[in-house]
Amino acid sequence: MSQELSEQEIQRRQTLQHLRDAGIDPYPAALYPVTDYSTSIKNNFEEGKTVCMAGRMMSQRVMGKASFAELQDSEGRIQVYFNRDEICRGEDKMLYNDLFKKWLDLGDFIGIKGEVFKTQVGEVSVNVKEFQLLSKSLKPLPLPKTDAEGQVHDAFTDPEMRYRQRYVDLVVNPQVKEVFVKRTKLFSAMRNFFNDAGYMEVETPILQAIPGGASARPFVTHHNALDIPLYMRIANELYLKRLIVGGFDGVYEFSKNFRNEGMDRTHNPEFTAMEIYVSYKDYNWMMDFTERLLEHCAIAVNGTAECTFGEHQISFKAPYKRVTMRQSIIDFTGFDIAGKSEDELRTAAKGMGIQVDDTMGKGKLIDEIFGEKCEGNYIQPTFITDYPKEMSPLCKTHRDNPELTERFELMVCGKEIANAYSELNDPIDQRERFEDQVRLSEKGDDEANGLIDQDFLRALEYGMPPTSGLGIGMDRLIMYLTNNPSIQEVLFFPQMRPEKVVKVVLNENEQLIFDIMQREKSMNLLTLKESVNLSNKAWDTSIKGLTKHGLLKVTKTDDILSVDLVG
Repeated sequence: MSQELSEQEIQRRQTLQHLRDAGIDPYPAALYPVTDYSTSIKNNFEEGKTVCMAGRMMSQRVMGKASFAELQDSEGRIQVYFNRDEICRGEDKMLYNDLFKKWLDLGDFIGIKGEVFKTQVGEVSVNVKEFQLLSKSLKPLPLPKTDAEGQVHDAFTDPEMRYRQRYVDLVVNPQVKEVFVKRTKLFSAMRNFFNDAGYMEVETPILQAIPGGASARPFVTHHNALDIPLYMRIANELYLKRLIVGGFDGVYEFSKNFRNEGMDRTHNPEFTAMEIYVSYKDYNWMMDFTERLLEHCAIAVNGTAECTFGEHQISFKAPYKRVTMRQSIIDFTGFDIAGKSEDELRTAAKGMGIQVDDTMGKGKLIDEIFGEKCEGNYIQPTFITDYPKEMSPLCKTHRDNPELTERFELMVCGKEIANAYSELNDPIDQRERFEDQVRLSEKGDDEANGLIDQDFLRALEYGMPPTSGLGIGMDRLIMYLTNNPSIQEVLFFPQMRPEKVVKVVLNENEQLIFDIMQREKSMNLLTLKESVNLSNKAWDTSIKGLTKHGLLKVTKTDDILSVDLVG
């Protein structure tokens, strides 16, 4: 059953019929030859230049024979001027009097051809010589209004509505579009940086037989043709390292990853990561590389290495501070994790007021301590290095301390945005680490991977050169570069709960009429009225209710009223 239509929506549908009755196609198929755009016209003003543009009509001021409107295209907005006698040079004034003044609504797409000029107040405008309706908008845009005091009213600001209807958000809130323009600039800058270094962009499977490369709960699906379970990718690490085994010196991928876990302001179950692996490098080299990469990207996106995030001024200019995991925990808790047993770590965590349980191994306990007591203190980009072995099942043992690994994470504004290793390439050590993860999974840790990727181990047995790998959370990085505290603001279409559909509830008389119309589809209004045998008052109330709900439409042709079923 249809949702209730507003008066404006009903009116726009009636206008749609007027257009068709007048022989005007409200959705023409032919190419429209756009040659110019609003910002380019204003920045490169040329008096009398002939232009051809298209976009949405966002405002309209009708003043008799002459009117102004505002056209919004992909670059911005520009004022356009309509003069009846220039558009309609003959006796027939229908294009101006009817199409422009009566049948165009805000949000409609129109194409215009005209000449550039400046108004008396110096505003660059286009004097329209020809125009065409390109697409009729049936729902009114939630356009903000500004009163005489400069106060803005009816702005489209409700986050849930904005995320659900991003297409509307992008039209009425220009600053939102700029966020996604910068997102694209970030990807382009990073891709260019890698390509200039000689590394190759690749693609790896999204559906995987074993969810490897990270500790996370996967989404599970089923492959009907092969009759096997498959997992949505939680990381692409193991496939990229197979390519290093195969002889590529450097490979990278921007990957969509999926983790069936919680949602908050910095986590979405579907997110974009970048991972790069380079042969014959270690994590010290990768720290230097990461600093240069992020400084390059910040400048490409914002024109400077400095950016604002909330109350903080962040500098992505290299170099960044480096602190070991052990030293960080000592700095903020006074507790030294070196040489401590699992029971000692659990007792210490409880003493710090951190919630822990018996399923947590040493790595998870240390991670909880760092996350609760240390992570949030790092505002400027800081490398946290040398993680305990239990926290890094895919990382090479530290060359100076067998209890640690050669790993770093980059912290910014209290959150991790990058993770990197000197990659583990000892297949025997790797198998033992995988087996440790299986034991944690059996113990009840739902984030530990209980599956061993035997094919990846086989690849390592053929030999993988010394390699360093880096992963960056692209969504979180663009949050910082555009000053957005919520990940939903930098995703075009973030995951949302299903939208509640409000069903129309009909009363007894409305249901009687609607049942007849579902059978007949179209009827003479008087014939329908006689068939239901209602009082005049009950009839009027019922037919108005059904048209208001958008279920029926009443039209008049040659003084004869007819009723049609909508949809």
